[in-house]
Amino acid sequence: MLKVGLTGGIGAGKSEVSSLLRERGALVVDADVIAREVVEPGTPGLEAIVAEFGEDVLRPDGTLDRERLGSIVFADRDRLAALNAIVHPLVGERMRELVDTAPPDAIVVYDVPLLVENGLAENYDVVVVVDAPVEVQLDRLTSRRGMSEEDARARIAAQASREERRAVATHVIDNSGSLDDLKAQVDALWEDLTRRAGSAG
Repeated sequence: MLKVGLTGGIGAGKSEVSSLLRERGALVVDADVIAREVVEPGTPGLEAIVAEFGEDVLRPDGTLDRERLGSIVFADRDRLAALNAIVHPLVGERMRELVDTAPPDAIVVYDVPLLVENGLAENYDVVVVVDAPVEVQLDRLTSRRGMSEEDARARIAAQASREERRAVATHVIDNSGSLDDLKAQVDALWEDLTRRAGSAG
């Protein structure tokens, strides 16, 4: 099994690369998606959050009100630690379940936004960094996500720099061009990952 860490700055296009790798046969494990799954209505995760933070963190339809919960935990480090103590083990367990069902020759891509910031590069056999110039990131965040330029710049500045990400990369995908150009790079990457998985097996 080949473990691939996939990361990239906000607006660099990591999600696009992730879906292209999934199309080619990778098992994609997305921490953000799993974090949402483990607190859906009826889950032990949501019950534990309500027990810790009260019914006020629920919307009328019984789903988690992320904005309200966020306003509580991001203003108080202890409350954030309490939330993480509930959610992180559930996410880790679910990730292990997904990976345990994969065949031995699988290429498992872990979609990890803060891979560099949290010093996780050594956990993977290969680290793929999706990169784009800051101007391209800004354009995508303001035109596609509706962020103000000030907010977009602040979000980019809060993450690792392009140089810091490139320093841990086995592969860098340059996503400043066309979709065809991106697909060609992902094809080349997939060829390399397949070769590595074969030799590891």
